[in-house]
Amino acid sequence: MTRSIRKDGLIAGVCALAVLSGCANMDERQRGTATGAAVGAAAGAVLGSATGGKAGTGAVIGGAIGAVAGNLWSKNMEDKKRAMEKATQGTGVEVTRTTDNQLKLEVPSDISFAVNSAALEPRLRPVLDAFASGLGGQPNTLVRVVGHTDSSGSDAINDPLSLRRAESVRDYLQDRGVGANRVEVAGRGSREPVAGNDSAEGRAKNRRVEIFLREPQA
Repeated sequence: MTRSIRKDGLIAGVCALAVLSGCANMDERQRGTATGAAVGAAAGAVLGSATGGKAGTGAVIGGAIGAVAGNLWSKNMEDKKRAMEKATQGTGVEVTRTTDNQLKLEVPSDISFAVNSAALEPRLRPVLDAFASGLGGQPNTLVRVVGHTDSSGSDAINDPLSLRRAESVRDYLQDRGVGANRVEVAGRGSREPVAGNDSAEGRAKNRRVEIFLREPQA
């Protein structure tokens, strides 16, 4: 039995690698599906053999389950990511997909807020316009805005300032049709730096706003 499990596991592993090797030319949603299917197939084959079933049957079942799990990044999210990448090109805004399948916009200080200010910079408004576009037709998507500051000043100043910045973004999105009940805001003050605060450049990187878009899990 042990030898059979090892053999089936080896075969499933080879098949999984073959599937994954074809992911290079896929978009993110397709890669998620293929990766989930490959991993699920390998696990299903081993489990099926270990429990007395056929490895092939287990691989099919595992592959189907894995494909669903791997495709948590929907076409809507993929389309939104591409749209934001296009809309923010050349602005310094970083658009990424997080490990937990959220769309993340990291907005640097030079286009978001002036020092000690929660007023939106004019260059941030087109980015937020593009972000809000289409969300009215996707009522289930949720937004989270997190404000950050550098370490200049005390927590008593930085904490409310970072929250006011997040609230400014929320209010602007609300004016563009995104319901306030869909937008969560938070202020992190200076507690989550992405660079050192010992230089002007580092402090500028830490003064930022992060905007997350997610779809609730079923």
